[in-house]
Amino acid sequence: MTLQQEFAPPTSAKLVVDQVSKSFRPDGRNRVQALERATLRVDEGEFVCLVGPSGCGKSTLLNLIAGLEAPDDGTLSSDGEPIRAPGRDRMMMFQESALFPWLNALGNVMFSLKLKPGLTDAERSEVAHYYLKLVGLENFERASIHELSGGMKQRVALARALAPNPRVLLMDEPFAALDALTREQLYGDLQRIWAERKKTIVFVTHNVREACCLGNRVILFSKSPGRIREEFKIDLPRPRDINSVDLAEYATRIMRSLKGHLAASTPEAQE
Repeated sequence: MTLQQEFAPPTSAKLVVDQVSKSFRPDGRNRVQALERATLRVDEGEFVCLVGPSGCGKSTLLNLIAGLEAPDDGTLSSDGEPIRAPGRDRMMMFQESALFPWLNALGNVMFSLKLKPGLTDAERSEVAHYYLKLVGLENFERASIHELSGGMKQRVALARALAPNPRVLLMDEPFAALDALTREQLYGDLQRIWAERKKTIVFVTHNVREACCLGNRVILFSKSPGRIREEFKIDLPRPRDINSVDLAEYATRIMRSLKGHLAASTPEAQE
């Protein structure tokens, strides 16, 4: 099993990130370069995982694709249209479920359907029922949020993100706070949903094995400043088991490369 590290840009792409840079002034004075000249193309229906150390620009890039931030330089587009603001074609899912505690599971999913104008209350309810069933929570529609486990809350959050039928799903470390067993269950669920719904997914994670389990491609970032360094094609059949030997081989090679980039970026290596 070989690991492809060379990347040929597709002839047509769902998302295009072209030479994008972004900086911040966290203390109000000194500028920090979060992302530098990032270029990425994501195909329709592709599952792409962004991996790298903290502060390498992964979440910054996700926020730029979502339209929550504007780049300093470069351009971003979705279906050939410039990304200048949030849109209902791109939905975001975060590490915290951020559910409304005063609404039950069904109410939270129905709330997201306010982004779909023209639906009646009955139609919104029907759609919400469908997506809660898709994530395995058809028996918990009336449950209060405080009654749900962490994994169940993230399932509701996933149903909420999917219900408006976005073209692109953006996921920022959605499973990081969950226990290992719950994460493994959700890996299987997310692969199944991706196969059924054919969504384009961009997924941020620190976990290299998680990235290899979920992604068609793994995009490796390094920091100081944040840059895309390498891209790896994950050529494994689905559904994938995060504990499989073949998957561990991919993860080991990516970790080796990541450690190499980290060592090269230290002050000692630059002297």
